[in-house]
Amino acid sequence: MARMEPLARLRWPVALSIGAALVTIGMKGTAYALTGSVGLLTDALESVVNLVAALTAYFALGYASRPADPGHPYGHEKIEFFSSGLEGALIFVAGLGAAAYGVQRLIYPEPLASLEVGGVLALAASAINFAVARVLLHYGRAHKSIVMEADGQHLMADVYTSAGVLLGLVLVYLTDYTFFDSLLAIAMGAHITWLGLGLIRRSFDGLMDHALEPTELERVRELIRAHLPEGATFHLLRTRLSGARRFIEFHLLVNGDLTVRAGHRLAEALESAICAAMPEVAVTIHVEPVDEEESWEPEYIRRLGEDSVPPASGSSAS
Repeated sequence: MARMEPLARLRWPVALSIGAALVTIGMKGTAYALTGSVGLLTDALESVVNLVAALTAYFALGYASRPADPGHPYGHEKIEFFSSGLEGALIFVAGLGAAAYGVQRLIYPEPLASLEVGGVLALAASAINFAVARVLLHYGRAHKSIVMEADGQHLMADVYTSAGVLLGLVLVYLTDYTFFDSLLAIAMGAHITWLGLGLIRRSFDGLMDHALEPTELERVRELIRAHLPEGATFHLLRTRLSGARRFIEFHLLVNGDLTVRAGHRLAEALESAICAAMPEVAVTIHVEPVDEEESWEPEYIRRLGEDSVPPASGSSAS
């Protein structure tokens, strides 16, 4: 089924994040130059990572919006998982770098200066990132775009970093103990690393054709059962994600005496019901005679975690 709104038209929030990254790089870089804070330096470096990630996401969304073609008959949406995986790797590296530099400055402390001005600049940059992140997360979740959601999470990670850095600056300002700056940089670096690992895992699942979530999978089963005629059943239900699109495939077992036309109409009715209830899905149905032994593949069925057996054995529904 076609998307309600092409991904290419949704690139404007990512373009907004590119602009935000350029602005915040300047603000945080200035704040670091004024204060000498290692926390602000790691914050500025993360904005550079934000810029690279946003540019990657922008071009990935453009590629993912291309329609299916002979070379890519299932569409181009899977590039979203590659892009989000790259963002996750960048977040992971940025987190490690922030923590490592925090450790270095903890061992070799340096005096800080102009904390008030640097703090104001960092706070303003954080506010910009927070606003843009909320826009990206809203559109990413609404349109099930993992690459846009990843960009939003990336910016939120930057906001968390900035919050930690600001807390460190406040503590340094109040106590004159510069190690607070380093400790907060280490803590925020560890948090960012964890966020990056989460994105990498989600992207890996998508690239490996991970099945739909159990709740969504059960919803598919309920939709199929609700539209099955008497005497029909189904098995070998397989699902996978490709960007925002979900692919659903199963075997529909019907009376072997049905005509090809009647079987086709039944499959069309099931496909329409699923697509109406779950937008952005592609459904493939293989019709088989329920009373033929060749229609049942017990070993493969068990491998997929199903317990479907021929009607003669006393069970008929998957």
